[in-house]
Parts: sequence; structure tokens; C-alpha cells
Amino acid sequence: MDEKSPSLDWQSDLTRSHLPAEFPPVPSSIEETGLQLDLLIQLLVKMLYFAGELTEASAAQRLKLPFALVDELFRTLRADKLCEVKGLSGARAILYRYTLTDLGRARAREYMDVSQYIGPAPVPLSQFEAMVHRQSVAGIHINRATLERGLAHLSLSSNIIDQLGEAINSGMPIFLYGEPGNGKTVIAEAIGDILGSAAGGDIFIPYAVEVDNQIIQVYDPVVHKAVEVVNGTARSLVESEVEYDARWVLCKRPIVFVGGELTLEVLDLSFNPISKYYEAPPQVKASGGVFIIDDFGRQMVRPRDLLNRWIVPLEKRVDYLTLHTGKKFSVPFDTIVIFATNLEPQKLADEAFLRRIRNKIYIGNPTPETYMEIFKRYCEKKNVPFDPGAVVYLYENYYQKYNIDLRSCHPRDLIEQILSIAKFNEVPPSLDRSLLDRACRIYFMLDERTSPSKSEFAKSF
Repeated sequence: MDEKSPSLDWQSDLTRSHLPAEFPPVPSSIEETGLQLDLLIQLLVKMLYFAGELTEASAAQRLKLPFALVDELFRTLRADKLCEVKGLSGARAILYRYTLTDLGRARAREYMDVSQYIGPAPVPLSQFEAMVHRQSVAGIHINRATLERGLAHLSLSSNIIDQLGEAINSGMPIFLYGEPGNGKTVIAEAIGDILGSAAGGDIFIPYAVEVDNQIIQVYDPVVHKAVEVVNGTARSLVESEVEYDARWVLCKRPIVFVGGELTLEVLDLSFNPISKYYEAPPQVKASGGVFIIDDFGRQMVRPRDLLNRWIVPLEKRVDYLTLHTGKKFSVPFDTIVIFATNLEPQKLADEAFLRRIRNKIYIGNPTPETYMEIFKRYCEKKNVPFDPGAVVYLYENYYQKYNIDLRSCHPRDLIEQILSIAKFNEVPPSLDRSLLDRACRIYFMLDERTSPSKSEFAKSF
């Protein structure tokens, strides 16, 4: 297998709307990696220890470093008698197969006692900061047409769409509040998808970041959706034909979602005492994208404590993290934080905090017309024949009779209930009155004991 040295010349066709403005150049020397030689040596020795045998090419692939730099690292290992050549490899027998010496294995165990991270070489914190600022979410422009396409699957008023568009373009935090079941979480997720499909929707995420010789793992395949670049076009694959620093992964702008499990500890670096390296907190993984805090106010931590933790990052757009060594450092806080809550904002936060969240958008109950449209769309989605008369029947015989508020989630839930009833009874799903009645009585907990004057539980819907 023949190795080609990466070049630094940019291709003229890398100007498609989804691609970042500038690709990180391939480092041509150890100095250009921004890392100390000793750290790279440690990574290679540990990698060789677990692999048993590596070539320059296979090590370069694992370290995400250019062939020439890895060849230089192997020469250093050989000079220090940490590795030896075992033979030749490759179809053309031009690659060396390396293995550790006894001294190298002893050194690897020492390195493992310090850190068991074995993976792509990190990027220094300074390069991470520069990249975050270069591809800042605050620089994204979402026009009305893009927003309306991204929200087309939702039935939202023009007023709500206006407010969302203005909020997204501000790059500032967004507070979505209102009664439960009206789509706040779905709207928050849609905002993340819209950012990913807009101009500049692809960004670079590092596999890991180095701070004071400590390694922080950032790339998370669960959160970060890698894309491929082939001749200037982004596609949803990992490998790329465009040459850039492979320590970075080209991804869709991330959407990070946390709910009731959120604690103050989750927002700090996670240090594994066994593996001895860190995992980045969710707000760092969300850099350049959206960080959704769902059901805000129902976390295991008091809202006031959580809000106090966020005051500086939200206002200064910088966060502070601490290594287990005691070293404190700053990282860019470049994410659109979306708080979604069913509780009144004034009961969750004081004026000082709410002032820092400029975009406060109320997502209320649907109008009867909107409810009808949602019902129609979900019927079409599930291949259930739509009957507007059935919706009128629902409204008059359940919502009005039992004083139940309309919710945007009800059409979906009631139709799903009908599908289950029809499946069990082996009948075609429809908006037949008998099926509607059974679905409503189960869903709204209406039984023979329930009367219009005794429907407090139903009102909670």
C-alpha cells in the first residue's frame, strides 16, 4: 500500500452551502500539531502495546496523523530502543511492521498508569478555541424559507414562526414555555435539524482536546453525525477524499439533549479514575449546535442552582472547567441553549436570569382549526381515513363536555390508541365513533364514575 503525503492546497469547489469556510490544514510537522513530542510518543507506544504490531500506515490511520509524522515517531522509538522492525508489509513490501521491545512494553505499562487513552491524537485547546469561533453558531443565517421548510411537519402560527426565526438568528438562549403536550421538545429538536441543513451546517469536531497534557474526549458518535466530503459535496459517511487534518471530524451541527437526569456534576468534566482521561460535558459536545434542556425545573438539581451555574456562560459565552489536578481553564460556550418547560418562567428564575435569556417564546394550546389540521396530518401519516366530522364529534363530546384543553399531542396519541384497538380486534383502523369513544375513555381516564362535574384528572390533559 502506497502512502501519499497530504497537500495543503485548497480545492476550488469546496464552496457548497453546507461546507465550512475553512478546512483545518494537515500538519506538516510535529510542531504544527500543537502537541508535545512526548505526548505523541506515549500515544503510539500504548497503541502498539495493545495492537501487538503496526505499520506506519496502520498507525497513521489510528492516530489520524500524516504518514510522514508517524514515520518520524517510529524513528524516534527505534532510536530510543522502544520498538523494533519485525518485517515488511504491504502488497509492494514497502512498509515496515513494528513491534515493541521489552523496554517498550515496560514503558507502555508506565504510560498506561498515567492515562489509558488510546485513540486519535488530540488537538490543543488553542486550536479547538479557534475552530469554535471560526464556525460559531452565532454566525448562521436562517431565512424564512429555510425555517418554514424545517417546521413544515408542525402546525405553527406565523407569529410563533416569526419569534423562532428571530431567536435562532440571535444565537442567544431560547426559553420555550407553555402547557405540556404542545410540541416544545419537538420544536427544539427541529431547530437543531434546521441549523444542520442551513448554510454552514457542517462543522469540525475534534476527536479529543489536549489541556496541560491531559486528554479530553469530545467526539461522541451518538451525538455527532459524521459526514463525508467528496469533490466538495457533503454526504453522510465518515471517510473523506478531501485532505484536511484528520484529527477533526466533519459533522452536522450537534443536537445534545438532556432531561430530568441533569445534575451540576454532569456539566463538569467527567474523569474516569480507571482509564485516567476525561469526557467532555454535554455543553462542550454541543459546541456549534443546540443544547436542549428538556422539562426544565424537574431536574434532580434545584433550578436556582442550575441557573446560577449558567449565568456566566450565557452572558460571556465562555465556560470554565477544572481538571482533577486543580487546573482551571476556559472553553468557548458556543451553543444555542434551549430551555423547554411546562412551568411558569417566573417561578423558576429571578429577573436577573430571565434578562439573560432574551428569547422567551410561549407555546400555547392549539386552536380548534390547528387541532383539526394536526389530526388530519397524523391520519395521513398512519393511513387512517380522515373524517373532519369525527374531530367535531371529539370536540363536542369530550373536550367541551369534560372541560379538557386541546393539546397538540392529542391527535397523535388518540390515533395511536385507535390503531392498537383496531389491531387487537382485527378491524381496519378508522375514526369510527365506537373506536373514538374507546380511545378517549382509555386515554383521558374516563369511566362510569366520571361525569362532567368530576373530570379534574381529564382537565390535566
